[in-house]
Amino acid sequence: TVLPITEVKLLAPVIPTKVVAVGKNYVDHAAEMDSDVPEQPLIFLKPPTSVVGPLQSVRLPAVSHNVHHEAELAVVMGKVTKNVAIEDVGPHILGYTAANDITARDLQRSDGQWSRAKGFDTFCPLGPAIDTELDPQEGLSIICRVNDETRQSGSTSDMVFGVGEIISYISQIMTLLPGDVILTGTPDGVGPIEVGDR
Repeated sequence: TVLPITEVKLLAPVIPTKVVAVGKNYVDHAAEMDSDVPEQPLIFLKPPTSVVGPLQSVRLPAVSHNVHHEAELAVVMGKVTKNVAIEDVGPHILGYTAANDITARDLQRSDGQWSRAKGFDTFCPLGPAIDTELDPQEGLSIICRVNDETRQSGSTSDMVFGVGEIISYISQIMTLLPGDVILTGTPDGVGPIEVGDR
């Protein structure tokens, strides 16, 4: 059955067992956060319940007054992955999709760690599709528009740690399962979103 896009509800293209994200993976974003670039990938987890589809609403929590957008390239895993070498990562990847690592910036600063600030339900829009042909080393554009205004415009070529390094590093810590999602960090230009913004 083929239906017009206006008559369907797009869901996330995958429901992962976990979302593993990388912080401060772009030099300019680390600078805008008044922070140094880490010497190794700085990882944190977002719960599966944070995942929503690309056109679904993000619910702004009442406990935060400063929620930000963070456009990112997301990697979707295709195989069970543990202790994989950087050069062997490729066959473990199913593909890539778009993500938004929504962050309650005020809670991130006050808590001193990031679980609450980045873990609210709906704080990880994904999709609309998983592209199995992308090559992030080609310098993919990472763009976020809020109400048609471009806020973020970066390139995966500016990532401090590449996809291979990130996945190899994470796999030394935890087993990645098929469908798990890796968020690779956001370029500079993050900023607030308000009720009614698109």
